[in-house]
Amino acid sequence: MGPLGMSRGFRDRLRAGELLVGTFLKTPSPVVAELLGLSGLDCVVIDGEHAPFDRGSLDGCLMALHGAGVPALVRVPSPDGSHVLPALDGGGVGVVVPHVRHAEDARAAVRAAHYGPGGRGFAAAPRGAAYGGRSLRQQLSHAAETTTVIVQIEDLEALDNLPAIMATPGLDGVVVGRMDLTVSLGADSPSDPRVLQAVDTIVAAARAASLAAGMFVPLVSELPRWRAQGITLFLLGSDQQFVLEGARSLARAARSEAQAADG
Repeated sequence: MGPLGMSRGFRDRLRAGELLVGTFLKTPSPVVAELLGLSGLDCVVIDGEHAPFDRGSLDGCLMALHGAGVPALVRVPSPDGSHVLPALDGGGVGVVVPHVRHAEDARAAVRAAHYGPGGRGFAAAPRGAAYGGRSLRQQLSHAAETTTVIVQIEDLEALDNLPAIMATPGLDGVVVGRMDLTVSLGADSPSDPRVLQAVDTIVAAARAASLAAGMFVPLVSELPRWRAQGITLFLLGSDQQFVLEGARSLARAARSEAQAADG
C-alpha cells in the first residue's frame, strides 16, 4: 500500500476492527522513522507528548514514514490546533489525544482535526494536502474520509464519563493509557485487579459505541487476553526500547561466547 492510499486504508481498517500492531517513535530522527517504515508494522505513533519533537523534527519523521507507505499517527500534547495542525499537514493519518476526561475534551479533539468552524485551518500546499495536488473540494472530501481521531483514556475521572465520551461524533477509536491509569487509580502495577477492571470497563464502553479499542501493552504475552476482550489496536514498545534491548542482548551473547571460548 503506497503513500497516496495509506490514509484511507488505516482509518477503514481501524473502524472495521482489523488487528493492527504499531509502536512508538520517541527519537526525533527521520532515519529511525525510515527504519521503522521497513518493519512491517501497521502504524507508527510519533510521541509528541513525551518525546522532544519540534515542528521540524516532526515533519522529517512524517516525511520518512509517508515515503515508506506506513501510516503515522501523532500523539499530540493536547487537542490545541497548534499541535494537531502540524501533525495532519505533515502527512499524519491522524492524532492520538491523551488525557481525555470529559466529552468536551473529545469534541475538542475532533473539532481540531477536521475542517470547519473553529477547526483545522486550510492550506493546499502541505504534504497532507498532496502539495497542492488536490482541489479545495477534493482535499475537504479526502480529509473528511481519512482523518483518524483517537482519544486516550487514562484517568480515574474519565471512567465516570465514558458513555458521553464514546458518543462523540467523529471519534474513531479509544486507546487505554494503562500506565497513567495505574497511577490515577493509586495502584502499584498495571496488573492490579482495579486496573484490569477499569480496562475491561473502557473496552466494553468502546465496543458498545462501535468504536475501535486499543491499548499500550507492555508484554506480547498479554495479547491473547486483550484480544479476547475486543481490543484490535495494539501499541507495543518503542524505538528506544528496541535499541536498548538489542544492545543488551548483543552484549550478553558476546560475553557468553567469549567466556565459552576461554574455557
